[in-house]
Amino acid sequence: MMAHWCVREELSQANRLRRSYYELLRDELDEFIIDYGLVDSFRNFGNRGIPYPFVEKRELKPRARIPDVEYESQNAFLVIFVEDAIPAVHKKFIRFLDVGKTTKANLLRSKSLPLEGKFDRSQKHLDSVHFFDFLKMLLPLDYALLIQRDPASRTRDRYVLSHFHVRIDWPITSAAEDLARSLRYISKDLYERGDKYAEDLQKKFFEYYGLPVMAGGRRTAAIVAAQYLKQIPCISTVYAGSQESRAVMRISERGISKSILMKFRRHEIEDMAETHSIPTRTFNKVYTVSRTRRSAICILQASYAFTEQARPPEDGKLRELKPDLNWLRVDGQFLLPRPGARKYPPLPVNVIYS
Repeated sequence: MMAHWCVREELSQANRLRRSYYELLRDELDEFIIDYGLVDSFRNFGNRGIPYPFVEKRELKPRARIPDVEYESQNAFLVIFVEDAIPAVHKKFIRFLDVGKTTKANLLRSKSLPLEGKFDRSQKHLDSVHFFDFLKMLLPLDYALLIQRDPASRTRDRYVLSHFHVRIDWPITSAAEDLARSLRYISKDLYERGDKYAEDLQKKFFEYYGLPVMAGGRRTAAIVAAQYLKQIPCISTVYAGSQESRAVMRISERGISKSILMKFRRHEIEDMAETHSIPTRTFNKVYTVSRTRRSAICILQASYAFTEQARPPEDGKLRELKPDLNWLRVDGQFLLPRPGARKYPPLPVNVIYS
């Protein structure tokens, strides 16, 4: 199966520049989403006097079950960031409609936004100094936000938060069928080998994207959107935060990652600082979100890689599904610097299986 997007070397000079710009903006968006999804959520719990429900290490393992509890204080969201503009022909399944355009009239009509006084139309562009304030205002809304290349910006590439209330209306069965066909578990139709086989393929679709079967609404919408966007010949990034998982999920051409808050004891922090030759004081300043005398809270990111069963077969021939075999494995574990810490890199750690 060919990638639906081109690597840099296959792009025109103009599109290489656009790719660089997209990735630069995505780096900023990554940091903002982590801050909103994890650090702001942690503050929400603190402000309400509720202990933070830390994610257990086992919940980051592939095929892990996540406790079926929704935490109101956890920020939930769904954001789709596309390198190009999505053609209108796709509106049937990615429903970015005119009523959801980020115009002043639509935003006021939604009654979800504190829009007093003058409305700055430029704030919906990613290069606006007020963009992240605007984004933060819209993130709590239902369904997805869509950020894409502004079709009006022909002379230079600009990215715009173009739509809110974006619904993902592609059926899960269609998404599972599309994936199964690309991995050569079926030739055409999801049900061509019977109901049980089709059901197993749908379960594997969730596993492919690192979710328990039939996960909550935003996470399911995120993986269906990620699969659908493979029909568009450019890269895209989907971010999802859920009140159940307490994690920030990111799906892109680089694969899947999950970021969570994790508590470490003081001696563990000192050990990690020593391992990476960083003074403990600097480590605390750069890599901890909050700390007490006995413990500190850090941002842990796990990235995942596909096993052979979740990659197209080299010979391109049809193959039989073996449901017991894993489709994902943990590929990397990193402590992320706290949002705003610019000079330090993520630190490799090994905590999920320790």
